[in-house]
Amino acid sequence: MATRLVQINMKARDDSALGGFWADALGWGVSSEGPGVTNLEPEGFVYPDPVAVCLDLVASAEPKTVKNRVHVDLATTSAAHQAELVARLKDLGATLADVGQGDVPWTVMADPEGNEFCVLDWHDPIRDTGPIATVVVDCADPRAMARFWCNAMDWTLHKVTDHNAVLRSAKGVGPYLQFLRTPDVKTGWNRVHLDLRPYPGDEVEAEAARLRTLGATTIDLDVTWTVLADPEGNEFCLLAPG
Repeated sequence: MATRLVQINMKARDDSALGGFWADALGWGVSSEGPGVTNLEPEGFVYPDPVAVCLDLVASAEPKTVKNRVHVDLATTSAAHQAELVARLKDLGATLADVGQGDVPWTVMADPEGNEFCVLDWHDPIRDTGPIATVVVDCADPRAMARFWCNAMDWTLHKVTDHNAVLRSAKGVGPYLQFLRTPDVKTGWNRVHLDLRPYPGDEVEAEAARLRTLGATTIDLDVTWTVLADPEGNEFCLLAPG
């Protein structure tokens, strides 16, 4: 048994407006599975496919009060592309952000609701990922997170150090998943979290039990899917197989 990362879930005051920003930013299509939910995926995409990690925006009245522990890095291919993308994102409503990054070659920005993201330096060797180069999760112990998530999913470990751990789909496509060591302490529910799916034929209950043996804990919520937390308390959802 194994799961795979299929989408990023982001809380939003206005899911439709924020979805419009991210659709324009990524060049993706927009749909909705119901009121208060905006779904983004590449045009012509057949869900789920590791070539992309989709984005779901879900309406929430809870205000954003702290830096998100999960964010995305956007890919660029040249100095001109990086500058053009930053300028275009500003025109769409993004702003430059200071999260204490100092003098770095990438650009830190925030979307119209304040969710942080990075426009990567074009010298970064990441290629062929699509517009989202990396999904980044802040953590205290990248090695421990790599052990849990490599066993939780069928993704391949590409790098692990005391500073970060990097995984990617076993098929070698789509964005990378990075666990980045930071001094920040998790406070409250993550406004951005990961959604996983077991493979067809697997049972959610059995997969949830397996994840608990790896160190996950169950979060009791009145929803139709399973909500868990990884060993550092980051919430994630286990959806129906598919």
